[in-house]
Amino acid sequence: MTNFDADTLSALREGREVRIRTGKHPESTVVIWVVVAGDAVLRAFVPRRQGGAGTGISRPEVPPTLEVGRPMASPCRRFPADDPASIERASRAFLAKYQPSPYAQAMVKADLLPTTLRLETTLMSF
Repeated sequence: MTNFDADTLSALREGREVRIRTGKHPESTVVIWVVVAGDAVLRAFVPRRQGGAGTGISRPEVPPTLEVGRPMASPCRRFPADDPASIERASRAFLAKYQPSPYAQAMVKADLLPTTLRLETTLMSF
């Protein structure tokens, strides 16, 4: 496993929405919101209009693929990032990035905090 390359991290930092394709629904993508804190992609948030937790992003047996613009697609793995420091960094980053959205406060509600994930690409870089 490696971290995302600089171009992908930049696209994730700047993009408001990213698409994810999971094994549960390989024929379609779901919009998610992500933040980058340092070089870690943390707490992928699925807007309520996209079906919430039913997308399969949190299911460890279903490896997702992030689609960060064309042709950037990155298969990835997810790991819990439920330590207090990661949760706090993710919450601050979400509020900074998405504050204009009416969903911003939903992203930092107590019941969502334990779902904070760290995403890493499974692509090898040389």
